[in-house]
Amino acid sequence: MAHGHHQHEQHGEQQHGQHGGHGHHDHTDIDWADMIPMLERNASVYEPLYTQALSWLRASRPAGTGLIVDAGAGPGAVSLHLAEAFPEARVIAADPEEALLTRAMERFAQHGIAERTGTLRVELPDSIDELPSADLIWAARSLHHVGDQRAAVAALAGRLAPGGTLALVEGGLPQRCLPRDFGLGRPGLQARADAIEEEWFGDMRAKLPGAKQDTENWTELLTDAGLTNAVSRTFLLDLPAPLSGEARETVVDLWKRRLDVFAEALPAEDIATMERLMDPKDPQGLYRRDDLFLLTAHTVHTAVKEA
Repeated sequence: MAHGHHQHEQHGEQQHGQHGGHGHHDHTDIDWADMIPMLERNASVYEPLYTQALSWLRASRPAGTGLIVDAGAGPGAVSLHLAEAFPEARVIAADPEEALLTRAMERFAQHGIAERTGTLRVELPDSIDELPSADLIWAARSLHHVGDQRAAVAALAGRLAPGGTLALVEGGLPQRCLPRDFGLGRPGLQARADAIEEEWFGDMRAKLPGAKQDTENWTELLTDAGLTNAVSRTFLLDLPAPLSGEARETVVDLWKRRLDVFAEALPAEDIATMERLMDPKDPQGLYRRDDLFLLTAHTVHTAVKEA
């Protein structure tokens, strides 16, 4: 599974090459150690969203939580938030990439929680059965990198302790950062990029090992896995203009990736517009605009294993 970091924000591709990862067969040449600064910056920018989501998740689990597994944890940024939201719990960051797990351990030590945290190097979804039995499993923006999502949900559900909760972060709303007409090129660039990304995403999923087309009804998938009390809740990230430097860099990264990945599918006019947006010296570019904002949403789907 991915690290919750991915590349095309609409589907979770938040920056790693993202979307993903390992276990993803198409990013085997990524140097994950080099990706750490970007992943950590993005996690910092999205912190308000995760704070809301984990506060809601905490309130939904009145019973004690002894062990939490962050499946696809990357460098452990959200694992740290999980440890803060559930101070009584032990948190395990699980990921295939050793460099990211090393950074997660450093992070835990820096925040004084090394004694109740740990890491587990495991390939997901192939080795889900190596995950410990947990009271809460958090899998963010990663299942859509698995060919058979239904089987992966069932396997994760099987790793829950009685009374445990499975929390999946999938879906939400595409990122928006500019007005529909922002003064360059033909209005509606963001919507056109979203449409191209949907095509890209469908092609990506069709090429995954063991790919199966399944309706992305996460409540149904959780229920079919034998879990109960399935609930979905969407959380908003609303960073108004003017953006901080950190958030601005996150927006720039998204558009750089889009230009790299979608250039062949874009009309020449849109490519020219995107190149101007990338130009640090252009007064209408992303680096200098005072109207740049960041608005998006992620949806969390939860369900519980009967005690």
